[in-house]
Amino acid sequence: MPSQPSSAPESGRYPRPVPLIGDTTSARERREDPDGWAMGEAVTEALAQVVAGRRDIRRYRPEPVPDEVVDAVLAAGHAGPSVGHSQPWRFIVVRSQATRDQAARLADRARLAQAEHLTSDRANRLLDLKLEGLREAPIGIVVACDRRTPALGVLGRATFPDADLWSCACAIENMWLTARAHGVGMGWVTLFDPAELGELLHLPEGVVTLGWLCLGWPDERPPAPGLERAAWSSRMPLADVVLAERWPAGADEPAAPTSHLRGPAPAALAGATDAADELLSPPESLGVLDRALSRIEALGGGEVSGGTLVLAAADHPVTALGVSAYPVHVTRDVTEAAVAGTSMGASSATGAGLGLVVVDAGVDGGPVAGATMARPRDARGDLATGDALTAYDVDLLMGRGREIGAAAARRGLVALGEVGVGNTTVAAALVAALTGATPQEAVGLGAGSDSAILERKLAVVEAAVARVRPAVDAAGSPGERALMALRGVGGAELCLLTGVVLGAVGAGAPVVLDGLCGSLPGLLATMIEPAVQSHLIAGQVSRERAHAIVLRELGLEPLLSLRLRAGEGVGAALAASLLLQGLSMRRTVARTR
Repeated sequence: MPSQPSSAPESGRYPRPVPLIGDTTSARERREDPDGWAMGEAVTEALAQVVAGRRDIRRYRPEPVPDEVVDAVLAAGHAGPSVGHSQPWRFIVVRSQATRDQAARLADRARLAQAEHLTSDRANRLLDLKLEGLREAPIGIVVACDRRTPALGVLGRATFPDADLWSCACAIENMWLTARAHGVGMGWVTLFDPAELGELLHLPEGVVTLGWLCLGWPDERPPAPGLERAAWSSRMPLADVVLAERWPAGADEPAAPTSHLRGPAPAALAGATDAADELLSPPESLGVLDRALSRIEALGGGEVSGGTLVLAAADHPVTALGVSAYPVHVTRDVTEAAVAGTSMGASSATGAGLGLVVVDAGVDGGPVAGATMARPRDARGDLATGDALTAYDVDLLMGRGREIGAAAARRGLVALGEVGVGNTTVAAALVAALTGATPQEAVGLGAGSDSAILERKLAVVEAAVARVRPAVDAAGSPGERALMALRGVGGAELCLLTGVVLGAVGAGAPVVLDGLCGSLPGLLATMIEPAVQSHLIAGQVSRERAHAIVLRELGLEPLLSLRLRAGEGVGAALAASLLLQGLSMRRTVARTR
């Protein structure tokens, strides 16, 4: 009788097909030897030594570094991980003494400029730091990031557009460790204006630098990182920077990194006032404007002749609760008109001689064409029943705002403007949550509203404040209270503008506030970083009753009182025009003996 075919497959009869390229291991091998990919104890110990021994070298010997060592350092950088395997790095190797001297001059200038914004102790320590490595090291390597490919065209950058920059930072770390293993010193210098360094190296549009790497034999062998030895800071315990599962709230939340920002020195303020007294005019003849001009000049802005209006737009779920007289689409209409240069805010900026940056911080209906994008990722709440923003989006918006503010600061004054139907309700809730004002004191009529809308606004703000004030009051520092309030009742555009203020002030620029919604970012930023207040100028006081509360908290006297309801930064632009005219007058008016 013929045998019947077996239904079970034969086991172990055939060898496993092994690929000629790629991974030759089998699932069985990996299962039976899960740590089989390890390189051994000797390698891991050597790697730990290299990581622990990495130093930012400042002093260099003049002897040349062999080409094969330089090639090994560059090859290590090129072996780094990159988003979407895009390999965005470009390594510019500089050996010319003339170019290194020019770079050193740029760095020295940037170092002095930053020192002006630090406390006296920190400024002196910064100036003590040695930058001669730019001249001494025989080789400079500038790692540039080629960002000309749109983020949407690179796997992984559509959601994290800056991942190309992170990739280049990974390449630098590879280079640093490889140099250390070869006994070669490397120092990373970022005290540059990126545009100036890019111009020195003739970088095209869309290619940006990550600073300058000095490479050479070290003329020092520091046992610990230089900034630790200089008592600038100490390494935090690992336990302080490792978090379990999520970012903790309340008392367990990690403290923000220390800032050493300072306001204008008393001598600078006195000097600006003394110079104004030499004009052919009675002292402080321009009243409040004179004081604002002296503040700008004390900040080093005597040569300011322009500026930028940063106009942030966002919609708010709270409008569904009937707190505004206008339909939601008005936000998009005004934002699109601003992009076209025809909105009130855009026109006022043009008239004041200001540039304009329109930011879509969450306009309903999808991204606004032509605007700078800074939209929240997560769903937003209606204030009364749910948080306005997630912690992630607060960090995202403030970080993006810092970038926008720092870039705008290069043009001089930074004026704030906002667009958002319903945002006076958001602002009233923030004022009540932060200042202790009652909802009745904080809620105003708003543009075009009637008594019925006013009642609904008051009810919403009362519910919102009752929900968030306990958490805000329980927060530790003023900065923590500000962040807690932004999460609970903040608007996306106000959160972004808070970042704009911090970024602009960090770059040394004066910031001109607008109405209630255009002044709250100044208060929030000051709570986060107290020295911000000395950079703020109140452009106007509006008809919103809570605006006077905000200015009183800031200790600022407004330049204008025109009972404006325009929003959009109109008041800030008008005030900026006065400031620019006043600065021009101080430069041209005759002096007395």
